[in-house]
Amino acid sequence: MCAKSLKEVVDYCQELFDDITFQSARKWKDAEPGRKVIGYMPVYVPREIIHAAGFLPLGILGGGADMEVIHGDAYYQSYICRIPRSTIELAVAGNIDFVDGMMFPSICDVIRNLSGIWQLMFKDKYVRYFDTPQNFKGEVGGEFYQRELHELKEGLEELAGRKITNEDINKSIAVYNENREWIEKVYAYRAKTPWKTASWEVYILMRAGMVLPPEEHTQLMQDYLAAVETEDRPKRDNCRVIIQGSFCEQPPLNLVKSIELSGCYIVDDDFMMVARWLQKDVPTDGDGIHNLSDAFLNYSAESAFKFENVMEEKGTHMFDAIKKRGAEGVIFAAPSFCDPALLDQPMMVNRLKEKNVPFITMQYAENSGQMQPIREQSGTFADSIKLWSAA
Repeated sequence: MCAKSLKEVVDYCQELFDDITFQSARKWKDAEPGRKVIGYMPVYVPREIIHAAGFLPLGILGGGADMEVIHGDAYYQSYICRIPRSTIELAVAGNIDFVDGMMFPSICDVIRNLSGIWQLMFKDKYVRYFDTPQNFKGEVGGEFYQRELHELKEGLEELAGRKITNEDINKSIAVYNENREWIEKVYAYRAKTPWKTASWEVYILMRAGMVLPPEEHTQLMQDYLAAVETEDRPKRDNCRVIIQGSFCEQPPLNLVKSIELSGCYIVDDDFMMVARWLQKDVPTDGDGIHNLSDAFLNYSAESAFKFENVMEEKGTHMFDAIKKRGAEGVIFAAPSFCDPALLDQPMMVNRLKEKNVPFITMQYAENSGQMQPIREQSGTFADSIKLWSAA
């Protein structure tokens, strides 16, 4: 097999990123009779069950920076985040007409309502509002979540016309365990040598995982790490930051580039949390549904849409990332009107103040165009960190 160059890998990821008609997923579906595609909204759905059905899990992350939203504004108010409106625009425009079903996880009230709108708009499609437990006791939240997973499995079985066996689920768990392993390798490599791995490259590499089968995405990450290792890129005197608050509506690519150009190395983030949601491998033996439920309860990531019983501990995952990645500061970058992110932010800010960790806050929409103010803000932040650390 001929090794791919870094340019080949990055260009391919960029092509997938720019394509809001999802041609790669359409080709996957058309390659064999009977194949089906299930779209899902961020932040978390159990993609292992979809994969076990033989379907392609397809991440629908909104219409991106260039899509003009017209029809979507007829369904939602202007004072909410853009992702549900642009997702409706994708549907009305026919960009996702090939998708056989959609899953809407319990991120917030807006996405909950979007599932109902979808049922009204597409009566012939499989539509599921997917709830997750807010009680993390095995006998309460665990029992609830296992029932949710079984109902999901039964719905996908009806769509597939066959049973999804426990063996199918365990095989898919193994596939996603490997995928998360390589995602962590990419993130660890970037944290160790951020001058070699541009964060905008890592970002579109992870976005590729939303539209490719997980096996192909794992290979793509392997190709990227092999290619970037051979690159000779200059090391700059940038500060090391993590980004928080982007777990649902994703930032425009130019925002990531602008932060990097301003003098910041992004060494961790909460982009596309669905790919990093489970923090440890899920066992591949025994009852697959029980194991997925146990993984959600006991080693899933902290996020604004996930209930935390001890509010004083809000941000623990953030502090773990600061220590693990050697970060010097935090950039809170949240979508405008995102209630979960913006409600969480003050509690996390208070903890950062207590520990004297530098931070700044900013807001964006997926179609934000003017990046100069963001570059100036993050550039000033980077300069201040260098001055503080020098002092």
